Amino acid sequence: MVVNSRTETLDLSLVALFAGWAMTDEVRRRMADDGFGGLRFNDGVVIQHLLQAPLSVTALAERMGVTQQAASKAAGDMERRGLLTREPAPGDARTRLLRLTPHAAAAVEAARAHRATLEAELAERFGADRIAETRAVLAAVLAHLDRDDAVRNRRVRPPA
Repeated sequence: MVVNSRTETLDLSLVALFAGWAMTDEVRRRMADDGFGGLRFNDGVVIQHLLQAPLSVTALAERMGVTQQAASKAAGDMERRGLLTREPAPGDARTRLLRLTPHAAAAVEAARAHRATLEAELAERFGADRIAETRAVLAAVLAHLDRDDAVRNRRVRPPA
């Protein structure tokens, strides 16, 4: 296998980052072909928190580690684009809960399917054992840096 000499000399953190970006771009390209072209990378940062249950803007801000104003702005943008709705909280009409729309839920399923397909393509190209080992090493790096808990609990956010 031939590897570009520029990329093989990059730091591990950069190779992992750039590979992740390239894979994300490919998944987004495929999703656009399926009618999900309006999604942005940062939408996923919000969506991950709403997968299990609707949240208030305050709770979303806490989970994301941002101000309430920033969470509200992101939610408003996603609401305008048809990804979120705001509904009264049961038992508290003053609180509005953010809920994923059917379109957003379908986008999550499409993203999962495209990531699985891409992974299968990579396993075909590079070998399933190598892909599994790569995942294991990167997961171990996350654990070593105490970031695996954020992944498990859907509290991943870009670095500050």
